[in-house]
Amino acid sequence: MQTYYYVLASRRFLLQEEPIEEVLKERTRHYHEQEKEIDFWLVPQPAFLEAPEMAQIKSQCPQPAAAIISTNSQFITWLKLRLEYVLTGEFEAPSGTIPNAIASLAPVS
Repeated sequence: MQTYYYVLASRRFLLQEEPIEEVLKERTRHYHEQEKEIDFWLVPQPAFLEAPEMAQIKSQCPQPAAAIISTNSQFITWLKLRLEYVLTGEFEAPSGTIPNAIASLAPVS
């Protein structure tokens, strides 16, 4: 199992009110320059929130939600400090209740 860390907020806040696209583009560019594998994902309506152990976290976040999920805890800590009005946490996957860490419940458009 792998530990995943996340920043969670309403989709509106994360995708419209914050310049998160710029942050993720810069991070991606930096990773390419360093020849480092991407270890973060932007997930609309993250499926991990449906796990029973995540019920309290889900209840604290306005829906629909969005998350940035990473295997890098320092990146998530940095995002938390930069974004301020977000929830953070961690989970392990794959598990019986979270089979895919980066799965989304959002319809594909």
